[in-house]
Amino acid sequence: MKPDIQRIFLAAVPALLLVFILYIIKIIEIGMEIDLSQWGVYPLQWKGCTGILFHPLIHSGFKHLFANTLPLLFLSWCLFYFYKDIAVTIFLSIWIGAGILTFCIGKPGWHIGASGIIYGLAFFLFFSGLLRKYIPLIAISLLVTFLYGGIVWQMSPHFTAPGTSWEGHLSGAIAGSICAFLFLGYGPQKPIHFAEEEEVDFDYGKEEDLDKENSIQSQTETKQD
Repeated sequence: MKPDIQRIFLAAVPALLLVFILYIIKIIEIGMEIDLSQWGVYPLQWKGCTGILFHPLIHSGFKHLFANTLPLLFLSWCLFYFYKDIAVTIFLSIWIGAGILTFCIGKPGWHIGASGIIYGLAFFLFFSGLLRKYIPLIAISLLVTFLYGGIVWQMSPHFTAPGTSWEGHLSGAIAGSICAFLFLGYGPQKPIHFAEEEEVDFDYGKEEDLDKENSIQSQTETKQD
């Protein structure tokens, strides 16, 4: 159990570190009375290119940041626990991919916040679990659906409040879905089928029985001699 507990805590470290950085940035922004929203994505404008890298770090206020904190912690932990070998690559791919897509399809204005990453992680975990046909990952897919199934409505302008970047949500979802397909051959794979395991045990059992029969036959022949 000790290695498992250690792995659980290690998977939480990247998520906790990221959230800590987000709060530090917000505290500095408010304390110094500065506006960092211009570090977000501004679609199809050169001034918005840097936002592809920095937009998840900036939030409009603590209310915006609070809303993103728990989903970001939970989904990031799931990624780094179940996909530890490729977690960093997936996370960065979603980060950059969501930023690029938002830059391409977003409406004029500054797009900020980590919502795109949250949507990307949710869609990656959902599709990756189903595609890999691995029971623990399928369970995570169902859990994500149960907890965050309602987020699909926030990817449409008809169900999104004014001032909310539904384009960022949609971009994150697309980036996460693409990663689920592109990295299908990497990370945790489906274990051996039970049928295959039974076959091996049966063969092994037959070999043991054959050895016993040979041994008995040998003893019988010895006595007859």
